[in-house]
Parts: sequence; C-alpha cells; structure tokens
Amino acid sequence: MKIPVNGFVMGSSEDDDNHHSHKLYITSWNGTPVHVHAFSGQTSIDDGHSHQYMSWTAPAPTGVPHVHGYQTVTSQNQGHTHLIQGTTGPAIALPGGGHYHLFEGYTTINGTHPHSHAYQGRTGNEVSNM
Repeated sequence: MKIPVNGFVMGSSEDDDNHHSHKLYITSWNGTPVHVHAFSGQTSIDDGHSHQYMSWTAPAPTGVPHVHGYQTVTSQNQGHTHLIQGTTGPAIALPGGGHYHLFEGYTTINGTHPHSHAYQGRTGNEVSNM
C-alpha cells in the first residue's frame, strides 16, 4: 500500500566541514495537512552544569488527536553534548485557537564524568509546515 506524501526538499550550502545536506519538509500525509511545533529549554543542573536545547518536532496530522516525536542535541558544555529525544504528550488546546504539547525526559548519558540531565517543557503553538 502506498501512502501519498507531499512536501519539498531544501538543500543547504556547504558548512565548515564541506558537507552538503538536505531537509525534507512534509506538507501533507495521506491527504491530511501536517504541522510542527518549536520547542526549547534548559536541562537540569547535573555534574555542575546544564545545557540548552532548541529544535522543531516531527510533523503530525492537523485537526486530529496526535502526538509528535522530537529529537535534538544539546549545547556543548564542559566538552560534551547530550541527545534529547522522545514523544510529546497529547495536544492541549489554547483559548485563542491552536494547541501545544508537554514533553519531558532525560538526556543520554555523556561527559567525562558520565551523567544525564532531566528536561521538561511545553512546545510553542502549532506551525503549519506548508
């Protein structure tokens, strides 16, 4: 079974390492428009420091109950980063329209003194991926 997916691909210019990359922006999945949310925050303080993070969730259908996957790498502090990944909670309606999602979890274990950090927050309002 084939699922129709619409979207577009954008190439980025070469970075300092002379790598070329592409980003896929999905605008509809099986005929249903999709959207994303921005998310950002700061981790808990562990091993004497914290990390900042920011990114966009994975796309999800608009207008139906849903959650979003998310993944990003934290800022570098004390010579290391951590991976943050998970799935948001369900959509929570905003009074003026739109919605947000709650998220929480623990980073991967990294660092000279292996440790992880807790994180939690709420996404921004939905942004059409179109």
